[in-house]
Amino acid sequence: MSAALIVLILLAVLAIVVVSMTVKIVPQARSGIVERFGKYRTTLSAGLNIVVPFIDKVRYVIDLREQVVSFPPQPVITEDNLVVSIDTVIYFQVTDPVAATYEIANYIQAIEQLTMTTLRNITGGMTLEHALTSRDQINSGLRGELDSATGKWGIRVNRVELKGIDPPPSIIDAMEQQMRAERNKRAAILTAEGERQSAILTAEGDKQSAILTAEGQRQAQILTAQADRQAQILRSQGEAQAIQTVFQAIHDGNPDQKLLSYQYLQMLPKIAEGDNATTWIIPAELTKALGTLGGTIGSIPVDGGGSKTRVDYDASIEDDVAADTAATNEAVQEALDAAKAAENPATTAADLPSQEEPPPPPPAGGTPQA
Repeated sequence: MSAALIVLILLAVLAIVVVSMTVKIVPQARSGIVERFGKYRTTLSAGLNIVVPFIDKVRYVIDLREQVVSFPPQPVITEDNLVVSIDTVIYFQVTDPVAATYEIANYIQAIEQLTMTTLRNITGGMTLEHALTSRDQINSGLRGELDSATGKWGIRVNRVELKGIDPPPSIIDAMEQQMRAERNKRAAILTAEGERQSAILTAEGDKQSAILTAEGQRQAQILTAQADRQAQILRSQGEAQAIQTVFQAIHDGNPDQKLLSYQYLQMLPKIAEGDNATTWIIPAELTKALGTLGGTIGSIPVDGGGSKTRVDYDASIEDDVAADTAATNEAVQEALDAAKAAENPATTAADLPSQEEPPPPPPAGGTPQA
């Protein structure tokens, strides 16, 4: 190999080295810190950059993206002297690559230590129960302290989260017992409340049942009374029609003294059938007594033309209670008037029309006179 070829090869290698030292490519979302003779010179942005070879040197490449760092659990003493372990997660971003490079030697370690001290300061003023229920307050306080402290380092803390707060096992057992007791208390309260509501609803149901029962009994009594009233009215109507029928039959038959005496003789055995009728007296002059009785009974006014109100034997009982009641009252009144006339001793046969001479027939549509 000739000396000229060796020189060419050396020049080519030197040119490649020079080009590689001159051209610098910085990836996206990163920044390059350039030093000249150990002193900061400039910051390279993302893309293709040209530097002076052998003089300028890219010392650091800083990542400008948001970074997530998780720190291991740290022991923290609360206000009530309980040791708990808290692990945190920090979300931060480099905003000034120069400050992050020259203001702090290791900003990740610095953030971790600052997080531990700040967390102990904040949690040390809280009880365990308050710390467990105030994560948002701890996160906001921790973020504010870290952001103000890391601002001069060119770092912005975006978010701080507590991954977990772990009390000692004995405290966990006590908390479980407390929680169990609280749940038992709530269960007992709910059970008592349910029994109270059940008793109230039962009493209300009994009240409504008693009211409905009383109302039903009232309606039943009203209906029973109305049924009894209707039954009595119908019974009275039947009796009135029976009396009216008997009177009509008597008037239609035009009885005389012999018939009345015969009916009297038929009633004598029935009089003797009574339990208390152990002794009864028959007059010796029975014929004379019957004649006297017939003369007395014969004074009953008899209308040869029939009864005043004719009864239709084939007619059915009307359902109209009002009309039947009026007719019944009229028939009963007539029967009472006839009975009073029969019981009046002042009435003589001379005052009544004889059987031989029947009274003139009543005018058409009128009521016959007694």
